[in-house]
Amino acid sequence: MALKSIRPALCGVAGSILAMSIHLPLAAQSTGVKPSPEQNSVSVPFVGCESDGQVGPIEAPHGNSKSVAVPPEVALRLAYYQAASRFGVLAPRGWYCFSTYGSNGSSLFVSPNPISAAELFSTKLKRFEGPAIQISAMNGDTSGRFSVARTIARVFPAHSSFVRRVIAEGIEPESSFPFGPYPADKLKYLGTEKVEYQTPANAEGLGTDSRLQKNSNPISGVVILYGKEPNLLYLSVRLSPDQRDLVRFIIGHAERNEALR
Repeated sequence: MALKSIRPALCGVAGSILAMSIHLPLAAQSTGVKPSPEQNSVSVPFVGCESDGQVGPIEAPHGNSKSVAVPPEVALRLAYYQAASRFGVLAPRGWYCFSTYGSNGSSLFVSPNPISAAELFSTKLKRFEGPAIQISAMNGDTSGRFSVARTIARVFPAHSSFVRRVIAEGIEPESSFPFGPYPADKLKYLGTEKVEYQTPANAEGLGTDSRLQKNSNPISGVVILYGKEPNLLYLSVRLSPDQRDLVRFIIGHAERNEALR
């Protein structure tokens, strides 16, 4: 699910990024963080994120504060980061963000350190060594199908026929799509198309199938299949120990589809 590291790989996009905006018709699902009416009215600041991809750079969008279903004391520590592709994510306040896009889908990266577009598109794959968040929406009917198939092979056995079809194309070898979960990953199934996960510290797993490099802190997130193709929503979150209590709220917000309307 990590994006290709050079801009030409983000191909086949017609028109502007707004034309390829991804709308995810996910039903609201419980994550163990049940919002109360008063939580629904809590607002967090909106932060626009610059983008770059097949049709070139796109300025950061402007927006109003975002209403989120988290406790007020938690909202004081969060902001809502959004790119021009109209999907976003909750993350700690004061962080930096940048989005990439192409025919395979869109990814939004948020980090406490400035994010260099040049590094993201470098032939040397840029990975985040410290705290970071990545949220991606990958298209299952374009070049994004390879990332979708790899995740399905790992954790969505009910959809293994999709993997077999991608393998049958002969573009990538069967060895690129290993079946079965990563040995170290802790998985929580919330249906046949939705899995929460945690990749432990210093381990390879779903959490490192991204731009996040393994280190001494765990990576948590969720993967969700949606649409007929199917498409894939992927969230990967690694925070410092003093912010780790925010992880469940970030994941819960993405699962409720508020981040991608």
